[in-house]
Order: sequence, then C-alpha cells, then structure tokens
Amino acid sequence: MSALPITLHVTRAAFGLPDTSPFVMKTEVQLKMAGLAYERVAAIPPQAPSGKLPYIVDEGEVVTDSTFIRAHIERAYGVDLDAGLDARQRAECWAVERTLEDHLYFAMVWFRWIDPTNFAKGPAQFASGANEAERAQMRQGLQERKRADLHAQGIGRLTAAQIAASGERSIDALAQLLGDRRYFGGERPVGVDATALGVLAGVATPFFDTPLRHAIEARPRLLAYVARMMQRYYPEHAWHTAANAQHA
Repeated sequence: MSALPITLHVTRAAFGLPDTSPFVMKTEVQLKMAGLAYERVAAIPPQAPSGKLPYIVDEGEVVTDSTFIRAHIERAYGVDLDAGLDARQRAECWAVERTLEDHLYFAMVWFRWIDPTNFAKGPAQFASGANEAERAQMRQGLQERKRADLHAQGIGRLTAAQIAASGERSIDALAQLLGDRRYFGGERPVGVDATALGVLAGVATPFFDTPLRHAIEARPRLLAYVARMMQRYYPEHAWHTAANAQHA
C-alpha cells in the first residue's frame, strides 16, 4: 500500500452538503470504505484532466471518473467494495447505480441549475468571486452551458413537470429496492451505497426546494437511509433535512 495519501481533487462544501458534487462524495466515501488515507485538494472542473471532478492522484498516477477511480482502488489495494454479494446482487447494485447517475442525477441538476430561484441561491454563487462588471455575464454563461449539457443529455428537452414525474419514479424505484434493508447491499454498506449517498443527499438537502426533495421526504425509509449514511461517513457534518429528525 502507498506510503503517501491519495490526493482527492474536490469541489467545495456548500448547499448543506459536504461537497457540491455527488461524484466527489461517492469517491470520498469509497475511499473511506476501503480504509485508505487521502487528502482533499480543492479544484474546479476546468483544472481536471477530463474537465470533471473528482479525480485522484495516487503515487503519481492520475485517475479520472468516479467509476474508474473505484476500479483503481479495488485493483491497486486488493479491495472488494461488494464483498459478500453474489453475481445477481452485484448486477442489481450496478442497475441501481445507473439509475442514480444516469437519470436521477440529471433530474437533480436541472432543478438545481435551471430553476431560476434555485440557480440564483445556489450555482449562481460560483461567480461571486468575479468583479461586479463580469458577474452577471459569468452567471449567464454558467447556466447556458449547463442548459446545453442537459439538452444534449435529453432531460433538458422535457418540461419541469415531466422531469419531476420521471425523477419521482426513479426515487420510488430506489425506495422499493431498498425496502427494509439498512443499505442497498443488506446489513452493511457496499460500493453502490456511496453513489446513493452522493445523489440522494444532493436531492434531499433542504437548501433547494424541489419536487424531487419532497418525493424523498414522502418516503421515510429512504430519508432515514440518507441520514444513516451521513452519520456513518460524515459524522462531523451537520446534516439536516425537513423530516430526518424523526426517522433517523
């Protein structure tokens, strides 16, 4: 095992979250699951090799994309984050991860970046460091680039009501798959739980008022799951939602 800590390049704590990026949270939790030493280094996406965060540097090797960072961790350190799961359970975890990352995440991003009220109080603040003359233009550019990304992905071609309806369907499916279990893998967390925490906490944070947040709040077991994961992996972070106190 490396004598040096892994360098994890992250965004920032904001929006009531330990990090604004669900993918950073995913990788950080998987590093914690693996018991690996790491240090957080603040970065912005344009500085990243692939233009996205997170990425890690491990003994000089740069690894991008949270999915391939996990593969690197497991291969390089002899870790299996899904230990104890059979082939079908591993397949189910992969299907859950794809629902989270390839659908619910983009619905969350739309309500965070395109909804005017949420954008103004959240992502628009990324431009606060610019001088006043440039701030408005920078904010418009940030939002328009995100709008173009979401349109290309497909979800940006839908109405707000359609995005909310499809997002709630994914949330309900995740709640059904979790069922009475403490974690998606059973009685202990596995790799997909790191992904679930990143996306579901991003949806559930009360910082943003969205129909997706209300959909999670209407499913107490799912809300309690997020609170349980936050307590386990970010005990130093004050996690609050509108309803978690009575369900944790």
